[in-house]
Amino acid sequence: MIYEIYHETKFEYGAIVTFSHNIARLKPKTCLTQTLLEYNLNISPKPYETNEFVDYFENTNNFMLIRESHKSLIVTAISKVERINSAIYEHIKKLQEVKITFKEAKDRLAKFNSEDVFAKQYLFETDSIPTASDDIKAYVLESFNDNKNLFESINEFMKRIFTDFKFVSGFSDVTTPIETIFREKKGVCQDFAQFAISSLRSIGIPTRYVSGYLETLPPEGKEKLFGADASHAWFSAYIPGFGWADFDPTNNKIPNEEYIILGYGRDYLDIAPLKGVVQSSGNSILGVKVNVQRVEEKQTISAQESQVQQIQFQSQTNQF
Repeated sequence: MIYEIYHETKFEYGAIVTFSHNIARLKPKTCLTQTLLEYNLNISPKPYETNEFVDYFENTNNFMLIRESHKSLIVTAISKVERINSAIYEHIKKLQEVKITFKEAKDRLAKFNSEDVFAKQYLFETDSIPTASDDIKAYVLESFNDNKNLFESINEFMKRIFTDFKFVSGFSDVTTPIETIFREKKGVCQDFAQFAISSLRSIGIPTRYVSGYLETLPPEGKEKLFGADASHAWFSAYIPGFGWADFDPTNNKIPNEEYIILGYGRDYLDIAPLKGVVQSSGNSILGVKVNVQRVEEKQTISAQESQVQQIQFQSQTNQF
């Protein structure tokens, strides 16, 4: 699958901005399951200085310094990404064959193993994802016991979030506490991902935040509106002996070729699409347009890929 992604972020300021510096994280990753084919970042007004660098979490950052006075800032990223079906289906197939139990995983993570060192940093709390309460820990443990397969336990937990929580756009923002999301049982994809991360970390499973996009299709008989999509978020849990495994609680789905990965972090703030500081007064209005469009689909599907497609976990209607 080859996708073209259009992501526009626009700030309208109530007063003139005389100075601003921002960091954009809008460049999709090249990794085992996808290849970045093209990437263009357009910034208006034209920056005085720009710099691209890769951060500690291996995400690409684009720094921009603007010294020109302005009342609006528009940052537009246009990318073309190939999702590698063979690698995706092989990864899912191996994931479904994982045998390690919850107890075996905890025992291994309690000891030193060079393969697990990097993952252990995703066990700790952050400002956005504090230590889970006893109530949250009790909730997640309903899906886990020592002798149960770890993958099956995480998959069951994902399904429970999908079943128990309601998708409600506008209920929350990036500052809404996880305890509020848990108590009200509603939120959006970002909230469900961060709740899952907090829960799994509380029982000793390293878990990270994944930022990206998800292809959506318009209702039957309707034309897709350009810019009507949104960025998406899900979580990735570390399974000792296997590696990182992604889960999407918003859709009760193991991410497949329809998902495009932007980056990973401890929480949303590590991979926020755009953040920065401006010198001005008054309020600002934020507008975002996202469009994910499939531009090419390779027709060759191997017998193994076909088999994995048949046994892959079935998705519900895509939400954001």
